[in-house]
Amino acid sequence: MRKPEVSVCIVQAEKIHFNLDGQFNAKGMTVSGLQETEIKDGGILWNGNVYQELIFKPVSKDAVINIHDVVIGINFHWQRTESQTFKGAIKFIVNDGKLGAINILPVEDYLVSVISSEMNANAPAEFLKAHAVISRSWLLAQIEKRKELRADKQDNAFFAFKKADDMLVRWYDREDHTLFDVCADDHCQRYQGITRASNPEVERAVQQTAGMVLKFNGKICDARFSKCCGGMMERFSACWEDDDKAYLIAKPDSIDSEVKDIELTDEVNARRWIETAPKAFCNTDNKRLIKVILNNYDQETDDFYRWKIRYSQHQIAQLINSKTKADFGDIIDIIPIKRGRSARIILLKIVGTKKTFTFGKELEIRRILSDSHLKSSAFVVDKVFTENDNEIPSEFILTGAGWGHGVGLCQIGAAVMADQGFDYQQILTHYYPNANIQQLY
Repeated sequence: MRKPEVSVCIVQAEKIHFNLDGQFNAKGMTVSGLQETEIKDGGILWNGNVYQELIFKPVSKDAVINIHDVVIGINFHWQRTESQTFKGAIKFIVNDGKLGAINILPVEDYLVSVISSEMNANAPAEFLKAHAVISRSWLLAQIEKRKELRADKQDNAFFAFKKADDMLVRWYDREDHTLFDVCADDHCQRYQGITRASNPEVERAVQQTAGMVLKFNGKICDARFSKCCGGMMERFSACWEDDDKAYLIAKPDSIDSEVKDIELTDEVNARRWIETAPKAFCNTDNKRLIKVILNNYDQETDDFYRWKIRYSQHQIAQLINSKTKADFGDIIDIIPIKRGRSARIILLKIVGTKKTFTFGKELEIRRILSDSHLKSSAFVVDKVFTENDNEIPSEFILTGAGWGHGVGLCQIGAAVMADQGFDYQQILTHYYPNANIQQLY
């Protein structure tokens, strides 16, 4: 197999400013320096002309492009804007009324940046190698899936939800990405060009695993990962479509676990699990390790294994009404209806004085109950009442476990495994049972 390329959407805006550091070819011209593109008459305005598509191809290998005002951590609590630098070609397209900047580059170059963007480039070497394999697997699986859906003319399969009069079950996968392979933010995999890809250890990890992927039954694995599973990994179907995969299963994030048979779909067991801190690879307070595995903005989140958030009645009602665009009135109760095997809530009923409605799956729940996203949907709810009112809670307390969906590799847990001496193959076997490592190219 020839080494593949990937198309990554960096930013979407009405106007994009960028700087060509070196010479690039575009529309028969050789250009460099400061540039500006913007939407005009449904096309792309650049250099006084309007185009339907515009691509800048580097003339030399050391030519790079600097794109300004790139938003990272979109809708998460660490959202911010920064300038980023990219190798390869940059294509501009019009997508949903906005201008999109698409970076086109070899997959192996992309992976060097992904690993440096997802985690700190100074993380343990075996963890970096494990991440190279799963990031490559996930990416190539998404590209294959997109090709299959296009061949079957199933573009609508990128978007999925189930709706009834009193229920909305929605999952978020790749529904926005039909004109490019992946986006550059947490919705897919973090990709920030060569902005952070400066550590030779990352390049070495990618080179040493070049072309390696996880496979199951002859297909490349959809190798999901999250920041911290909270001690128990989750099944694929708890977060996305009802199609479980034999290599993405619920299991403890430990080798010799005392809780391997605990049934966390049970509400009593889920509460006991979440309100304690069972032993797990990702249950670590090793500040030295955290500093070398998490990027600076991720280090702002230190309660990744167990966390707590409090909402007043006014705060929770305003939040839910705003996120759902519906008037629930005062919030009477927040009730888990169905949990996954990691205790993550799949269906959640919100009971108000004016409206009752059930939401799912995990990311939809996390979005409704936070200004950005709750760290996870593995939480229990406690209500606080005042002496004068025993019907309307004055406060809701959410106590939770983990950071992210919990499916597949747990990044903090995997880094701890590497720090303890496990190699990348052992790490992958732990997080993706039944999958095999194979050389694709």
